[in-house]
Amino acid sequence: MARIEINNLTKNFGDLTALDDVTVSLEQGQIVGLLGPNGSGKTTLIKILNGLLQPTSGSVTINGSAPGVETKKVVAYLPDRNALPDYMTASQLMDIYEDFFEDFDRMKAEAMVDDLGINRKLTMKKMSKGTKEKLQLCLVMARQAQVYLLDEPIGGVDPATRDYILRTIISNYNENAVVLISTHLIADVESVLDDVVFIKEGRVVLHKAADEIREEKGESVDKLFREVFKC
Repeated sequence: MARIEINNLTKNFGDLTALDDVTVSLEQGQIVGLLGPNGSGKTTLIKILNGLLQPTSGSVTINGSAPGVETKKVVAYLPDRNALPDYMTASQLMDIYEDFFEDFDRMKAEAMVDDLGINRKLTMKKMSKGTKEKLQLCLVMARQAQVYLLDEPIGGVDPATRDYILRTIISNYNENAVVLISTHLIADVESVLDDVVFIKEGRVVLHKAADEIREEKGESVDKLFREVFKC
């Protein structure tokens, strides 16, 4: 059973507080939007969940374990920028994922890559920025993971590809998993979200089911977001 527990989490970078006493629990079977403007702490939180950063104080657990070797086996992570080597082809990258992750479904990855018209023999260096992002997402979503951490998965792609990516996320994630999507493009992802976490200046200002927001506020998540984060 997938579960993320974040308790009194604080992360400082020198005098800057990126996360300030964050407490959130996320359960399996949900697609959760981590929503906030740029600089609100979204990427810092996802990096801590993935074990790339250490908290200043507080704790984070995934299925009862602190981020580390064990959690990497069940966590599929999509960073906010390309992290794949430029000299490798799509086929070579699928080889690596297949070797490295027991839960990687090669056939599923190949089907997604082909759907998006990505040339398997092309090196990353010769791909456009958008194609690199699509390939990275295919590799991540082809895993049967328990937790998916997706940092700005639709940030740099065109609207048609955006729709495909969201359909890919919905149709390919394990129903016993939890999916955390970090984004500031609320209108584009709202239709797929079960739960939303608003984060502002490193603090959680709202954590609620998307349907509850619509029922209680009588407005969309996107509209509420614009009100909470208006300049």
